[in-house]
Amino acid sequence: MRKLAYIIIAAIVCSTILLSAKQKADKKENAIDKKVKALVSKMTLEEKVGQMTQITIETVSKQHGTATQQFEYDPIKLKEAITKYHVGSLLNVYDVALDIDYWHKMQTAIQDIATKDTRLKIPILYGIDGIHGANYTKGATIFPQAINMAATFNSDLVKKEGEITALEIRASGIPWNFYPVLDLGRQQLWPRLWETYGEDVYLDSKMGESYIEGAQGDDISEKDKVAVCLKHYVGYSFPLDGKDRTPAWIPERMMQEYFLPPFQKAIEAGAQTVMVNSSEVDGIPGHSNYHLLTEVLRGEMKFKGIVVSDWQDIERLYTRDKVADSPEDAVRMAVMAGVDMSMVPTDYSFYNYLLKLVKEDKVPVKRIDEAVSRILRVKYMLGLFDNPYPDENLKAKFATKESDAANLEAAQESIVLAKNDGNVLPLSKDSKVLVTGPTANMLSVLNGGWTITWQGNEESLYPKDKPTVLKAIQDKIKSGNVKYVQGTNFNKEINIDEAVNAAKDVDDIVLCLGENAYCETPGNINDLTLDTAQLNFANAMIKTGKPVIVLMIEGRPRIIRSIVDGAKAVLLAFLPGMDGGEAISDILFGYANPSGKLSVTYPRYPDDLMHYDYKPLEAAEGNTFNPQWSFGYGLSYTNFSYSNLKLNKPAFNKGEEISVTVEVKNTGNRKGKEAVLLYLNDEYGSVSRPVRQLKRFTKIELNPGESRTVTFKLNDYDLSFIGRQNKRIVEPGKFKIFIGNLSTEFTLLD
Repeated sequence: MRKLAYIIIAAIVCSTILLSAKQKADKKENAIDKKVKALVSKMTLEEKVGQMTQITIETVSKQHGTATQQFEYDPIKLKEAITKYHVGSLLNVYDVALDIDYWHKMQTAIQDIATKDTRLKIPILYGIDGIHGANYTKGATIFPQAINMAATFNSDLVKKEGEITALEIRASGIPWNFYPVLDLGRQQLWPRLWETYGEDVYLDSKMGESYIEGAQGDDISEKDKVAVCLKHYVGYSFPLDGKDRTPAWIPERMMQEYFLPPFQKAIEAGAQTVMVNSSEVDGIPGHSNYHLLTEVLRGEMKFKGIVVSDWQDIERLYTRDKVADSPEDAVRMAVMAGVDMSMVPTDYSFYNYLLKLVKEDKVPVKRIDEAVSRILRVKYMLGLFDNPYPDENLKAKFATKESDAANLEAAQESIVLAKNDGNVLPLSKDSKVLVTGPTANMLSVLNGGWTITWQGNEESLYPKDKPTVLKAIQDKIKSGNVKYVQGTNFNKEINIDEAVNAAKDVDDIVLCLGENAYCETPGNINDLTLDTAQLNFANAMIKTGKPVIVLMIEGRPRIIRSIVDGAKAVLLAFLPGMDGGEAISDILFGYANPSGKLSVTYPRYPDDLMHYDYKPLEAAEGNTFNPQWSFGYGLSYTNFSYSNLKLNKPAFNKGEEISVTVEVKNTGNRKGKEAVLLYLNDEYGSVSRPVRQLKRFTKIELNPGESRTVTFKLNDYDLSFIGRQNKRIVEPGKFKIFIGNLSTEFTLLD
């Protein structure tokens, strides 16, 4: 009885704390709403429209930054932008990452003008694309890209990334980060695939929530937190032809089932800003889509924050998409569809057009007040009205050893061991190794786009203290045991004969293949198959008879079917970030045990791009699911066994919690981490259901011989789907659960 009393008291205390926290948050929100209303009532139309205008720092610059030239902003142009055009937001770099002291100088100058030289002293909201760390501040902690972070299946690491990135961005004087990308990576050709958390809805949602939890915390006004921006609402990542910024065709049911849920979960997690899809869905460009921007986002998803356009995309409603008949009409269309802030970004055309539209009664003042209120609300939430300036004290916490250790751990856990014939890996520390291939001795290829520059391909700008794969291997074993011959460029043979000759005197070949750094449209390709020059080179290395370890460093799964059988081992590193070289060498030589699992299905053929959660029809009538490696696949240097998969009972009523337990044991001789994945199948539904869908995961670490019981809890939402009436429903019937090589069934009662 005493124990029960303690439990009841604890429950009451927890409920009281939660209620108190909610009441405190509601009180703060109400106070902000009152401040916003009072401020808007004092603003002129020009000041309001200015708040809706966002320009890039290029617009107010003297000279752009290059490898040999320091960027400089122009104080005169900057003052004109803020005092004459009343701009509410600036963004970006031009074109190279800045050091933290220059960021402080520039941010201080910006806020000085806003808070001292304007009538209402409204601070500027500065935004940046810090998509895998504070990648536009020199020396920052640069994490693996999202496709890698998802492959860790470790939401704690993603939360940690959010915390570190937020601190380092805020330490740079910037309060707004255009991240996370919640586009679903279900088109392997798409050049921005690596910016996503992969192809699965649940994984994407969970990683997005974890990142937001780390980046925003409970209060975005804290000095080490930022406001996140969800990208790119919605459907951007599913272009029919695989090219960036080309049309997507997404039926309503698919939109609700796959593409909207990650955004909904992120909004529930507290996201206050959203960026719009640069492309179009079903013939309607994202920036003019009233249904998605207002009826769905505001009405159904209850989003209260800022909707910001993407780069120049309002103007493109006229120049590219041809749905507006003039630049002015494009502004009217976007604002009335639900865009609150225009990333113009290099002139004041939006400001001038919108002023004219309001004065001509083509855009109501009420809509302007609505948009401005949302913008001011976020500025108040960030604490910018209290103190918009950079915090000098945060410099001491920028790029610490602890942050770098977390980054290395993330890189190690993100790398997928896809093949390991005869346990050729890990290599002996005494092995004589030939390191070769186009990605062997470059840092840019480990990071990809949005790193120091937009495309991420300025190798000369990368830090000298971070090792390439080659340098990391030389540091790991005796440098005299390492030979290096490039062999081939990405698409042009260089010195293959020299590499073949060098292979005669080594024990193993580490063959580093993949892609150069790229981002967005410049990364478009016509064929997922790896370049012919690299495949020919790989076959030449295989023919030497020496064990070949293929290392793929790439932003999307380039097809390597023709060389997989000849390789003794395959490591899929994707884009493991600034510490990727060290992480790869750690895995090659056994200092780290690989635990990554694929966050995307790796295709075997360029025209066979099925996903792991395919429909039964896709594997019927002579069709098969035959990828190179499936989503969720990944090997380890140890072995894990699964047993005793159990449910708390065989049948459940709607609304009842389903408890699933399974025992996992490390049956090998090395400590290792295992991502335990729970999949669900609804055996029969009124709409055809996938053969399996990920519903839960966790990451555990076990010593040799150690066992652990893992418990998962499922609810009605996990059993639901979008029915024939395009509404989310739960249907009674039989369900099957899969964990590891085990499965069990249960019945949901009517």
